[in-house]
Amino acid sequence: MIGRVLQSVIEARMFRGKAIIIVGPRQVGKTTLLNILRSGSGHKVINWNCDEPDIRQRLTNPTSTQLRAEIGLADIIMIDEAQRVQNIGITLKLLTDNFPDKQIIVTGSSALDLADSINEPLTGRKYEYTLYPMSAEELTAHFGMQEERRMLGHRMIYGCYPDVVNNPGEAREILSNITSSYLYKDIFAFQDVRKPEIIEQLLQALALQIGSEVSFNELGRMLGLNSLTIQRYLDLLEKSYVIFHLRSFSRNVRAELKKSRKIYFYDNGIRNALIGDFKPLNLRQDTGALWENYVISERIKHNGYHQFYGKSYFWRTQQQQEIDYIEDIDGVLHAYEFKWNQERKARLAETFAKNYPEHTFTIVHPGNYMDFVCDKG
Repeated sequence: MIGRVLQSVIEARMFRGKAIIIVGPRQVGKTTLLNILRSGSGHKVINWNCDEPDIRQRLTNPTSTQLRAEIGLADIIMIDEAQRVQNIGITLKLLTDNFPDKQIIVTGSSALDLADSINEPLTGRKYEYTLYPMSAEELTAHFGMQEERRMLGHRMIYGCYPDVVNNPGEAREILSNITSSYLYKDIFAFQDVRKPEIIEQLLQALALQIGSEVSFNELGRMLGLNSLTIQRYLDLLEKSYVIFHLRSFSRNVRAELKKSRKIYFYDNGIRNALIGDFKPLNLRQDTGALWENYVISERIKHNGYHQFYGKSYFWRTQQQQEIDYIEDIDGVLHAYEFKWNQERKARLAETFAKNYPEHTFTIVHPGNYMDFVCDKG
């Protein structure tokens, strides 16, 4: 069993009178994490799987008296796939308000419906965490740093979904199954998408543009949609934890791009499955883009698990000066360039250095990337 960083984070938040919400993509191990938390808790636990119709019915608009009867003597109430329950936010509010000595732990595979349902009712009553595909930090802790470095090429091509990590020889089949059966399931279940095939075409277009600025108008022309529809679909895909975006950093330097964004995939394997390309790195033309997507997605996982309170951006000017990735932490800008070939030199853009003297600059390459994606504390 590969340990998850989020386990210790959640255990440290138990029994503080707040619900614990765990969201994230399908197939990343949320139910497995619940099972681990249950087996190690030492408490009486009740588990409600909301894939079951009778569970959904009992959790839809219950009274506090009905909930008390359902809970019985349990100390921990686990609710899996909560987004499937209508008005789940009101039910969770009743649970947290009426049973403050109980611990409520909730999972949901999509923020599409769950976020709208719980945010207002649970204001001030929840801790919320995202569980991602396996992280480099988790894999290094399990396999050792030397072995994980050896697997870097495999991770860049096939990604880090738990089933892929545990069954590397079946990676293509597993990723094909995820992209065809699970990736868009929540979008189609909770949203009005009139042409489902457009979602896959949009993702394929994005997969070919990782590391590049994304134009809503250009994507719209390519797919025959207006830019507002493209923005809506991108928002749905972000809330389904397929992609995420970085905004351009700007503090009014004249030539800076101010409203641009770049799109990345949470998992390289999903990206490569969408375009059907699993060639080894030495035969690819997109290795640099894969490297950038891999290290940025790993940094997003790291920051999510370790309560990072800064902001993340990229930076570019109209004259094409650029920085791959920036973190703004307490007013200090930490700039990063990602180079797959560590022999290639990189200099910090002069415009950036001149206008933002409070900065650091680091080149991240295969020789030092573990310092960037793993907790050093």
